[in-house]
Parts: sequence; structure tokens; C-alpha cells
Amino acid sequence: MAKSSSPACFVATIDTGLSNKLKQDLLSQGFEMSEPAHTFFSAKKSGLSCTLYLSGKLTVQGKGKDEFISFYLEPEILKDFSFSYSAAELDLTPRIGDDESGKGDFFGPLCVAGLYAGEENIKELIALGVKDSKKINDHTVISISRELKKRYPHKILKLFPEKYNELYEKFRNLNHLLGWCHATVIETLVLETKCTKVILDQFAPAELMIGAFAKKKITIDLTQRPRAEEDPVVAAASVLARAAFLEGLEQLGKEVEMPLLKGASSQVIQMGKRLVSRHGPDILRKVGKLHFKTKDAILQ
Repeated sequence: MAKSSSPACFVATIDTGLSNKLKQDLLSQGFEMSEPAHTFFSAKKSGLSCTLYLSGKLTVQGKGKDEFISFYLEPEILKDFSFSYSAAELDLTPRIGDDESGKGDFFGPLCVAGLYAGEENIKELIALGVKDSKKINDHTVISISRELKKRYPHKILKLFPEKYNELYEKFRNLNHLLGWCHATVIETLVLETKCTKVILDQFAPAELMIGAFAKKKITIDLTQRPRAEEDPVVAAASVLARAAFLEGLEQLGKEVEMPLLKGASSQVIQMGKRLVSRHGPDILRKVGKLHFKTKDAILQ
């Protein structure tokens, strides 16, 4: 497979046997099709143009080109990541990535996940379509998470609200609780894999996590940085954490016989009021994070 790119137009050569899959995928994404001479098709949507020629040459240009290539074309068609990650940018050092999900959602668990990938696995992560979970729809998050759990050493800590509220009362600070969760997950993976290189999405001053690891009495090579989900191993951890949150939210919804909403919006407040009217105020300890101002709004 040959591939090159320019600022205005991306060009790749693909197996023409993929033409029908590509066409059907683009139709499902809302592209409009035409068939100019010497092409299988030309697809257009909102200023983005994708054309597959009979030779197998594929061109992509226009608004949203980079996102289309990174989030769809590379993982689904090209099975190659050199547009998103140049050889210089892609770090193949074995490492543990760690991330959390659910800390901004009133309903549902707080989930922290870590994943270890060796040098030979990091390219595979990208081929699986791993991205920051905030940029992937829920269905895809669940699907990729299942594959990750089969293939990679990992640890997921899922704190349902009753346990979360109990621990929050002990720590009295969300960042300190998060620090304990991350340190617990990372400690497990370090002991299992013997890998001490760790990348973590920074959520608090660096000293907080340094102190958390000191209490665990483990020594690691820790990198903390904002937007760490740009790293494929951290992105994989974010997918595991997000899937665990979504599954936990669904489980709680079944228990209270009401599908629970994500976030902490006015709609969440109205849902909380309905739950309280049906089950009484104690239900919030079972389904929600009680230190949120959302709780006070529900009980007003």
C-alpha cells in the first residue's frame, strides 16, 4: 500500500476489493454519491470530498479531511496510521497508560482504567481504531473495549456510587480520591507487567500523584501531561474506562427501572427528581455522586 499526503489533498492507494465496503460506509455516514468517468465513485458531504478511482487511487480533500482520515479511513480501510502518526512521533516504548471516566457525571460509577502495551502492540492499538474515547461514539467504545480486554494486560477500577460516596467522605476531595484510584490501578499493572514507564492524563498538580505513589511504596517513571489521550496507550485506557462507565450506568438504570442520563444537566436534575419521588431521597446514594451540587438541586 502506497501513501502520500499534502496539505490540501490526501492520496492513498487501496485494494479495489474494498470499494464496496468504503462506498457503503460513506453512504451510512451521509455522503452523497456520483460516478464520474474512471472512478468507482465520488462521495461528498459538508465540503468533504472522497473519490476512489478504478486504479485504486483514493483522494480525500476539503473540510474535516484530517478527522475523517484519522477516525475512519485509517482504522477501517487503510489499516495504516502514518497520516496520524509519523515514525518520529509514534513512541513504541513499552508503557502503561491510565485514564478515568465518569468524574463529571452525577449518575453512574467513577471508572479508572490502566492498560499495558509492548512495542509490538502499539501499532495494533491504532489499527483497532483506538482514539481518545471522547471522540468515539458509545457503540464503538464498547466494541473496541471488548477487544482490548482480550488482548492486553489491563486493570479497571469501577466505583459505583455507594462505594464512591463512602470513599469521598473519607478523602473529602475529588482529586485525592482520583489519585488513590489511579495509584491503585497503576500499582497492579506495574506488579503484573514489571513495566515502570507510565503515562497519565494530568488532572491535578503533579505532586499529588507523586505523593500517592510514595504511599504505595512503588517507584515508576511517571509522565503526567494534559491531553495525554493523544498517546495511543492512554487512549486505549480511556476507552476501557469509558466502556466501564457506560456499562455501569446501564446496570444502575436497570436496577432503578429508568435509563440514566450522562452528565449533570438540567435534564439530569429532572430525572433525579423523578427518582426521588418514586423511591425516596435515599435512592440518590445508590445512583449518584452526592457531593455534586446536582444533588442539592434535585432535593430543592
